[in-house]
Amino acid sequence: MEDLLFLVHRIPYPPNKGDKIRSFHLLQYLSRYYRIHLGTFIDQPTDQQYCETVQSYCTSTWFGKLSPHYAKINSIIGLLNGEALTLPYYYQRGLEKWVKAQCAKHHITRVLVYSSAMAQYVLDAEFSTMQRIIDFVDVDSEKWLQYSMTKRFPMRWVYRREAGRLGQFECKVAKTFDASIFVSDAEVSLFRQQLGVNTAKIVAINNGVDSEFFAPDSNRLSPFHGTAPRLVFTGAMDYWANEEGANWFAQHILPTIRQSFPTCEFYIVGMNPTAGVRQLADLPGVIVTGAVADIRPYVQYADVVVVPLRIARGIQNKVLEAMAMARPVVTTRTALEGISAEIGREIQVTDTALAFVEQVINILNGNDAALGIHARNFVEAHFSWAASLPKVLTLLEGSR
Repeated sequence: MEDLLFLVHRIPYPPNKGDKIRSFHLLQYLSRYYRIHLGTFIDQPTDQQYCETVQSYCTSTWFGKLSPHYAKINSIIGLLNGEALTLPYYYQRGLEKWVKAQCAKHHITRVLVYSSAMAQYVLDAEFSTMQRIIDFVDVDSEKWLQYSMTKRFPMRWVYRREAGRLGQFECKVAKTFDASIFVSDAEVSLFRQQLGVNTAKIVAINNGVDSEFFAPDSNRLSPFHGTAPRLVFTGAMDYWANEEGANWFAQHILPTIRQSFPTCEFYIVGMNPTAGVRQLADLPGVIVTGAVADIRPYVQYADVVVVPLRIARGIQNKVLEAMAMARPVVTTRTALEGISAEIGREIQVTDTALAFVEQVINILNGNDAALGIHARNFVEAHFSWAASLPKVLTLLEGSR
């Protein structure tokens, strides 16, 4: 069994949010084939408890504490030296030294980098003989460009600058590494078109869904009381795109739905709700749960799962998980990227508040009874970790 350096920007456990779901499945799968040397950051103190679980998959580990507050201050360095702010945010000298020491000690010849920011640790010429693979997942620079369109000066300027600088870094990495992975064909196409990187070394590898874990279970108890219609939106609620989507739905969509269904409730289910998200609980029919031990009961007993994201990149796991649980889902076209479900049969899609209202009311009226069943069939047929993960192994084993 050979050694593999695996660099991840956030501890890949627990698999309770998009980036951690993908990185954990990569860690779990690759630990069967390599002695893994994992370097990662912990940006939430509560995640410290999971170090031992992660270590069980690895030969050696480096866990760095990353304070979002101080990391943002470090990002100012990027303004001074002209680089993307993301790079100093995720730079710690301790990890740099550990990477070099592990590579020398174990003669590591393969590295998998997860997210663009971590590529800075193995980009220099001294690592050029290694088989270097990066999983960008999404085009992060495009996400910053989307953010800039919603902000005023000076943050509009900061975000646009970040989009440009990070895009330049992403191009450099893609041209240097042996292969670059994205989560969908749409992200691959965007990267090639927007950033002008046209190379066969860029490939799409889908996310998967554990369709046994995310499956309806008649023995699972409902977290709800009474018979009011429930709409559920899940996700990490300190993530700006989720916060924006929750606000849009609670303030501009739910009130109109409640004109037809006065007792309808909108559950915002997810960890770390910001002050803005918590304030939504003051609105009629809005419930903010905060972190829950298991999101599956909320999804399983939702009358409709809504994904009102107007800013999104890559594949949304929350969409796939709800579909796997055979729930009717109404989402935006942006949040459906990379999921080729049949609209009207397996999922409902809309981009305006009025159309969102119409689609939800139509489901609540019982007019899309088979939508959830077709959704689960689609996920089982097209989104499997067993089919996706061997492709990463092939890239890591590729000849130089």
